[in-house]
Amino acid sequence: MSLFSLLFLNSFVSVMLIVNVVFVSAQCQSDQRQLLLQLESSFSYNQTSSGKLVPVKWNQSTDCCSWDGVSCDGGGHVIGLDLNSRSISSSIDDSSSLFLLQRLQWLNLAYNEFKLAFPTAFDKLENLSYLNLSYAGFEGQIPIEISRLTRLVTLDLSVSSLLGRSLKLEKPNLEMLVQNLTRLRFLYLDGVNISATVNEWCKALLPLTELQELSMSRCYLSGPIHSSLSNLRSLSVIRLDNNNLSASVPQFFTEFENLTSLRLSATGLRSFPNFPLNASLRTLALSGTNYGGQVPESIGNLEQLTRIELGSCNFSGAIPKTMKKLTQLVYLDFSFNRFSGPIPSFSSARNLIYLSLGYNQLNGAIHSTDWSSLSKLEIVGLGNNKLRGTIPPALFCIPSLQRLFLSQNQFKGNLSDLHGRASSLLYDLDLSSNKLQGQFPMSLFELRGLKFLSLSSNNFSGLIPMRALQNLRNLSFLDLSYNRLSIDATDTNISSLSFPNISTLKLTSCNLTEFPDFLKYQSRLSYLDLSNNQIQGRIPNWIWKVRSLNYLNLSQNFLVEFERSLENIDSSLSVLDLHGNQLQGQIQILPPCATYLDYSNNKFSSVLPAEIGDFLQFAYFFSVSGNNFNGSIPKSICSSLYLRVLDMSDNYLSGPIPQCLTQMSASLGVLNLRQNNLSGIISDTFTKSCSLQTLDLNRNQVEGKVLDIGNNQISGSFPCHLENISKLRVLVLRSNKFNGSIHCPKNNTGWPMLQIFDLACNNFSGKLHQTWLATWKGMQVVDDEAQSKVKDIQFQFLEINPYRYQDAITVTIKGLERELVKILTVFTTIDISCNNFEGPIPEVIGTFKELYGLNFSHNAFTGPMPSFLGNLRQLESLDLSSNYLSGEIPLQLVNLNFLSFLNVSNNKLVGQIPTGTQLQSFSKASFENNPGLYGPPLTVKCVNASRPKNDSPSDSETGSIIEWNLLSVEIGLIFGLGIIIVPLIYWKRWRIWYFERIHRALSRFFPSLSRETKKHGRRANRNERRRL
Repeated sequence: MSLFSLLFLNSFVSVMLIVNVVFVSAQCQSDQRQLLLQLESSFSYNQTSSGKLVPVKWNQSTDCCSWDGVSCDGGGHVIGLDLNSRSISSSIDDSSSLFLLQRLQWLNLAYNEFKLAFPTAFDKLENLSYLNLSYAGFEGQIPIEISRLTRLVTLDLSVSSLLGRSLKLEKPNLEMLVQNLTRLRFLYLDGVNISATVNEWCKALLPLTELQELSMSRCYLSGPIHSSLSNLRSLSVIRLDNNNLSASVPQFFTEFENLTSLRLSATGLRSFPNFPLNASLRTLALSGTNYGGQVPESIGNLEQLTRIELGSCNFSGAIPKTMKKLTQLVYLDFSFNRFSGPIPSFSSARNLIYLSLGYNQLNGAIHSTDWSSLSKLEIVGLGNNKLRGTIPPALFCIPSLQRLFLSQNQFKGNLSDLHGRASSLLYDLDLSSNKLQGQFPMSLFELRGLKFLSLSSNNFSGLIPMRALQNLRNLSFLDLSYNRLSIDATDTNISSLSFPNISTLKLTSCNLTEFPDFLKYQSRLSYLDLSNNQIQGRIPNWIWKVRSLNYLNLSQNFLVEFERSLENIDSSLSVLDLHGNQLQGQIQILPPCATYLDYSNNKFSSVLPAEIGDFLQFAYFFSVSGNNFNGSIPKSICSSLYLRVLDMSDNYLSGPIPQCLTQMSASLGVLNLRQNNLSGIISDTFTKSCSLQTLDLNRNQVEGKVLDIGNNQISGSFPCHLENISKLRVLVLRSNKFNGSIHCPKNNTGWPMLQIFDLACNNFSGKLHQTWLATWKGMQVVDDEAQSKVKDIQFQFLEINPYRYQDAITVTIKGLERELVKILTVFTTIDISCNNFEGPIPEVIGTFKELYGLNFSHNAFTGPMPSFLGNLRQLESLDLSSNYLSGEIPLQLVNLNFLSFLNVSNNKLVGQIPTGTQLQSFSKASFENNPGLYGPPLTVKCVNASRPKNDSPSDSETGSIIEWNLLSVEIGLIFGLGIIIVPLIYWKRWRIWYFERIHRALSRFFPSLSRETKKHGRRANRNERRRL
């Protein structure tokens, strides 16, 4: 029982003592009897109530003062009526006989289900000192008549919004309700919609000078807490949880001498208070606030503290050593913070029952606490930290221990033999995701009270016979996945009926070779994971007959077929994962209620059934990728209204893509049809409510004007209609027929999360616009915290479950084509190669300090090679080849320490390649075909390389310098030709002799030429004689 409950009981007993002062034995008055019987007859009850039905049944043959829940005074008048928790579902109107019991001092109608609005006749019960209408089912405005009950000491009007009921204080408001209730000591208004500002609700309570307990959680109050509340010096209990009080915790709270319980969880408060010595506080609940920083050492002054709740407060640093002073602690919750350092000793807290330090960054061993001294400890939560070392055996041996959570740490070593030593009360044990090793501790199967056992993701080894589970008759959850275990399920000589009735069984990677036979008879099994084993053959038919089964994962086995068709099988399966097997033939019709269906990476080779969409009415995820399906995509898939992920990639599907798929974009988040034989035209019209985050039609034959879609035949201009997809991270239009400018004049927001931009191998042209590129914040500097949390792009298609679709993409980087199975959020690349872009490289590129790859090759970029490229310190691949870049290679490139691929060839670069840097480590092919470029690794050397820089001629002088080497060659050529040609023109004998020598030389190589010449000579002689 919590301290708050104890305090409430104390107040209840106090009031009862006041009332009992006049409770004496007396015979019930007849009118009182009649009124009670009328009240009883008006009651009706909710027979379906989750609580135990305890109807009001009064024995008319006995005195009414002895009836259950009825108390009388000495005159036989009813002064006390307790009808709480009776599941009464009728109404109480103003004419009810209840309001004629005018001597009532004590009335409790809590925890019922009364109908209709709040009755207004309570002012007739003017003697009431105790009124409890909490969770009674009343709705609407709290009536003003309650403010007339001036003798009230206790008022409880609490309500739960979880039950769909609401109460409000508007007219009257809080001030009007309590201004006359000056005797109030106990006020409980939890869940009542007060909607008051700080000045209103704090000042409204000023008349309640005797108030001892104030509980107003979930009342829509706003802060900060006003100083006027400091006047209520008698307060011993303050509960203001779940309000918006964003401010510091008032220091005057710590000055209340009688304060024993302070609950301010989930209020947005900041600035942890400093507590004085000898403070009376026993309960401190501040979970879910925004404190941050370190817990002050003054926490050790609360030596009377029995309960402290500081979970989810963003605290950091070490847990104060002064905690050892809190020797009265019973309950401690510091979970979900950022505490670091070792766990302090809690050995002095001998009354500790509950200890939760999970989900922090605590490290070191846990041997500082003498666990054997904490004999009352029932629950220990140290999971999700960085704790290491061995697990103390004494921790298991605490006699009262019931629940132990040590998962997600770095504990190592063997688990000691617990035979006869571990607590017999232990029913929850989670040691998963550690580094425990050695033989599996079979002594765990002696803990017959175990209900939850998880040892997954360790290094345990050994053979576990399935019959060992027979000892754990209460077991409902078992996870032995991801160890080096082998589970023997082949023993058929044991009765399957002797096994526990398990609800969750996870045996991933346990070397199973067949289905455990005892599963046939499980009546409560809802979660079964036998993935990544060596199970062969057929999927048995009985597995579909387990009516309670909701989750089934048989992926990564060697299953080849179903025992028989799944048609007409009534199954409640919600998740079915069969990927990575060898299933073949036709796809089986699936259970109609399934939400997650994965048939990927099998050997199915049929046509998808035309009516398949009729069986996907509740599906969120459907994947048949990596099979051999053929034929067209059934249009019935478009009737799947809840579908978030549709993956049909890597098949042989053909024909057009159904137009209705783009109309599903209000729900569809991932559409992956890559590597098929799909054709036709895809429309570029998407609804304004489009939810698509991944659209992949890569390697098909589609046409049209759409996003992506690499390696197709899409033509048209840049898809500016995608400008409203603010969450776009990857855009691939590679190898299509797009053309024109990529500038979108109306795009003001851009893509702040873009990290992969691939337009390579198209016909885009024009300049790159500076303002548009500046919107790509995802490629610019990110904060250290985001950088430290390296994630990959995933699509979470179910908010209530951690189901995510893993995006994959093919990119070209460092000259090689690579498929990224996981796209890290820190991986950024731009590839616009093989287009017709022109102009200078925009300066904004120098701010993309998260870039890993930049490829501007085979375009028409001009201007100097920019020096701001040296700012891209993460760059691993830079390709600027085949452009018209000029000038020298900037020295700033030496800052690129991670650069492993560089190509600036085929430009107009000049000057010396910077020496003494890693640029010399690249091959000469990276720099070739730049006429004025020289220096290693090129073999070309500058002629004036040895000339001092200050001796080089100026521009005016270089025009008068004569290159004598070149001139001498020209003069020699002219002189040689003149020696031969001039005699041939003016000297006949020289001409005849020259041509005869030439003729003889040619006749040796071409004999036919000699015969032709002779014929020509004879004809010439004949013609000569005729002339004579």
